Formats: sequence, C-alpha cells, structure tokens
Amino acid sequence: MKHPSSREFFAYWDEKRGTARAPDRADIDPAAVRGLLGDIFVLSCEPKLGFPFRVAGTRVCALAGCDLKDQSFAALFTATSRAEIEEITTVVADETLGAIAGLTAAREDGSKAHLELLLLPFNARPHTPVSVTGVLAPFDDACGALGAFTLTSWRYLHQPEKLLPRAIRKLQIARGLMVYEGLR
Repeated sequence: MKHPSSREFFAYWDEKRGTARAPDRADIDPAAVRGLLGDIFVLSCEPKLGFPFRVAGTRVCALAGCDLKDQSFAALFTATSRAEIEEITTVVADETLGAIAGLTAAREDGSKAHLELLLLPFNARPHTPVSVTGVLAPFDDACGALGAFTLTSWRYLHQPEKLLPRAIRKLQIARGLMVYEGLR
C-alpha cells in the first residue's frame, strides 16, 4: 500500500478484526477514522447491479463528479477493466480477503491521474446484507472530476492458507457425486 489513507484505514480495519478474517460492520466507528471519511466508501454486494454504493465519501464523489449513492461501482471503470474489478470485488466478499489496486483515470485536461483502491470485506452474518468497504484515493490532491478508471495492477492481501469455498456459480461442469454441506 502506497497511499497514507489506505495504510491508515487498513491498520484500523486490521485492528478491529483481531483474529477473525474480517470485522463486523458494526465494529467500524466512523468517528475513529474521521480524517479518512472523504476517501471511504461502502459497497453493497449485488453483482447484477454492479456493486452499488451504499455510502461514498465526499472526495470519492468529487472524483466521479456526482453523488454516488446507489450508483454502480463497476460502471466507474472502463469496459476493459469492468469484468476484472467485478471479479476482484466478488472475491473480496466471497473469500473474505482484502485487495489493493492501482488505477489510472483521465483528468479534464487530458493528463493521467494515478489512484489507489483498497477493498476490504466485512464479516458475513446470516440475514444481513453482504457489503465491502474501502478507500479510493488519488495520489494528487488536485485531481478534480476524473474519467473512467482503468485497473493497472492489483493483488490480494494476506492470502490465507485455505480459501473459503467459492460460490457454486463458479462450477462449470460437475460430474459424479457432489456433497453439499448444510444444516442438520
């Protein structure tokens, strides 16, 4: 992580999760990260809707040039990066695994802006909507509204020894006997 906002928010998130894979949504206190709120967002994990924003900080909205509440996160990306960012966001939610990414976008004057995206999961609880939080921060404070984002690099954070099982939608062909764990 290169951006100070990403490092600070990750340290807070990491402290709140303790020994768990991720903290509960209720464990995150906005007052504790007051200085970062402009860069922080929360996404609803609804892939068919492009992971709509539940909450978006003022600086994140300024980068998009509009209020992002209920808008698609994936729609902020170029067509070539959209499928990849949707897959990364799905993995963050499904596998309870953080991700960090480098982004670029065009400024109004045509020059290129560089940004850092941090995606962090919340602990999934039964009967509660799944969501992901994160930071979107430019390296240049005088960015203004930007064009569509392009994903330039990314990696997952703290790869666990054993990943949680992915959603059944990832199975393309299943042959033979399949056993699914369930309630007794």
